[in-house]
Amino acid sequence: MTASAPFGPREFQLVLLRRMADHRPDLVEDARRELGASSAEMREANRRWQAMTRAPRGRGAPHRHRSVLGEPESSGRRTVGDLECDVLRWPVPLWPDLRFEVTVAPGGAVWNEWLVRAPGAPGPQLRAIADLRPWSATVDEVARAFPPARPMEGGAPSRWALAITGPGTGQPYVAEFTWGLFQRLLPG
Repeated sequence: MTASAPFGPREFQLVLLRRMADHRPDLVEDARRELGASSAEMREANRRWQAMTRAPRGRGAPHRHRSVLGEPESSGRRTVGDLECDVLRWPVPLWPDLRFEVTVAPGGAVWNEWLVRAPGAPGPQLRAIADLRPWSATVDEVARAFPPARPMEGGAPSRWALAITGPGTGQPYVAEFTWGLFQRLLPG
């Protein structure tokens, strides 16, 4: 991939994978091969994405996502506190049951961007901590399965964490997510 090559959905998926490689290099390697991309292509896609996000005259995140991913598969409105926000969703071929969701506040600021379950797609059956498998669940699914889940600050941009408790055991855990997708479980 060169700087003049188009930056589209394939390259965007490489950006998602680049951050996930910190926790799940094995799964990222398989996914990268599925995309037919080299490690160098993944690094270059991430470099280009970072340059786009930091460009002083960038057109803003919603426009950037549209230019890379095309028109959203679906859009809608969501109330966040006192504000009505736009919600945009795009398919992600590596994860056909998920969508990349961007929540845009009035004025165009992106409040959140992560992977969510596609409407109508079955989510995982999460009855016990042992049911959590890497790349199997989203933040929302884990929070609903293990109440009361407490949001925690992630270790980097695009990362989230939830403090959860094992059902029936009372054992505390921290579930870590990258781009909203479950990566690993740590003792709490």
